[in-house]
Amino acid sequence: MRIIKSNLITNTVAQLCQKAAYNLPKDIFESLKTAKYQEKSLAQKILKLTLENAKIAKKGIFPLCQDTGTAVLFVELGQQVKIDGSLDRALQNGIKKGFKENYLRKSIVEEPLLKRKNTKTNTPAIVHYQIVNGSKLKIDLMLKGGGAENKSQIKMFNPTASKEEIINFIISVVKTAGASACPPFVVGIGLGGNFEIAPLLAKKALLRKKQNKNLNYKKLEKEILTKINKTNIGPQGFGGKTTALKVYIEYAPCHIASLPCAVNICCHSCRHAGAVL
Repeated sequence: MRIIKSNLITNTVAQLCQKAAYNLPKDIFESLKTAKYQEKSLAQKILKLTLENAKIAKKGIFPLCQDTGTAVLFVELGQQVKIDGSLDRALQNGIKKGFKENYLRKSIVEEPLLKRKNTKTNTPAIVHYQIVNGSKLKIDLMLKGGGAENKSQIKMFNPTASKEEIINFIISVVKTAGASACPPFVVGIGLGGNFEIAPLLAKKALLRKKQNKNLNYKKLEKEILTKINKTNIGPQGFGGKTTALKVYIEYAPCHIASLPCAVNICCHSCRHAGAVL
């Protein structure tokens, strides 16, 4: 049995807040650079400014975006790990610490409808736990902006739905998002599972850096990306070839009577960071 102290977890999560908020992932940065050379006129200018924003944020230690988002944590806890203290409290304290020390905007309200009073700590974070083999604790943090999250959708298809119907739904979600979700996007897609699993798969897909290992789904990711980029929404909605930078699909087994499809839209500021303890 391996013991991990809760204060180490808190400090690690706080560091991840800074890293995710200030540093655009390398794969996203490189995709933006590639897209810039494929665009012309206004679209190219917007991507140039987007890249400059990322450079300034990293160099000057400024947030990539004023919306520093909902903190979403994916936690893989090894069965041979024992936490010295409360794991959940350590994670939440890490978000509080990271947002306070790095002057990140607090965007979480206590309840959604009646008073909407700000918690002033950006907590509670949303935490997804998974028990795995081994003696390590893996933490992935995603800072998810509200504008893009608001444009995400799920649809429960009949199992008879064709590939074309699924693709058309995904394209319609992207078109509905339009300029409001700050394209170019990273599009996470969850297929299968059930009503609650499909959106979780779509959110987890946004953590990926490489295309699908399954060759059929890899081909489908490329097909969907090509069709999204033919919509001519373009960077910030001003038109162009680059409406999305990446499309990632995660899938799971599902009931014979259903075919859930969830689409999680992420803006070009696809902010995430991870650590293994």
